Amino acid sequence: MKKNALLIIDPQNSFCNSGDANGNNKGSLYVEGADKDMQRLSDWIVTNQKAINFIGITLDSHQPNDIAHPSFWQDKDGNYPAPFSVISTADVESGKWTARFDPVRCLAYLKALEAQGEFPHVIWPEHCLIGSEGSAIYQPLMTAITEWTRLGKFYQVVAKGTYPFSEHFGAFQAQIPDPNRPETQLNQGLIKTLETYQNVYLAGEARSHCVANSLKQVLNEAPSLATKFVVLEDTMSNVTGFETIADPIYAQAKQMGVRFSNTNEKL
Repeated sequence: MKKNALLIIDPQNSFCNSGDANGNNKGSLYVEGADKDMQRLSDWIVTNQKAINFIGITLDSHQPNDIAHPSFWQDKDGNYPAPFSVISTADVESGKWTARFDPVRCLAYLKALEAQGEFPHVIWPEHCLIGSEGSAIYQPLMTAITEWTRLGKFYQVVAKGTYPFSEHFGAFQAQIPDPNRPETQLNQGLIKTLETYQNVYLAGEARSHCVANSLKQVLNEAPSLATKFVVLEDTMSNVTGFETIADPIYAQAKQMGVRFSNTNEKL
């Protein structure tokens, strides 16, 4: 069995680029501290080049009209919700907000999401638009990964979020998988790939959302794989205002044998 895999969640400019001194080019959904997280991860990759056998990278990949973007919704006056608004089933049923696209499907989605009882439906700033600068891998990390490939290795990219009618936080499936859309369903191929490694190091952004949901999905859908996971705690930060939302997921992970470490550990 091969030894060390690294799974990096959404290390993209929209989340990781803090911008210049004047605030230019700052990621539209910049996660405070993400640039420093990615620098630590980059240094760790360079230090452990020879010991890392595989790198998998998820890329959040959205259309402008996405169920979690403002332009997907409107009020009775045609106004879009502000970023970081929360839209509930009750809001839609009362007429406060209306989905501009397939409202019946969207209401069913909100009901299914609320039944999970964990993550509310938040409207984010437009981010990681497919083909945009914001969707690209943060350059310091890309440089480290490229250097790693010079050893004769190849990284794997997994796009997620391309289906505009469901959030897709986790690496392995959408929040509410659609039985008619394979891209939302459990990614068995990625699971099978990771299962061939002894250790799977988990890094990326954001700790509160996409990293946490990746961990939750593997705990629920592939518990034998979860025992191989090592969470690199200093390579991820929370979205401001959501610092504790995923704490139960990390607590469950510890109970199920997931290991926690940081980039001071040398492979």
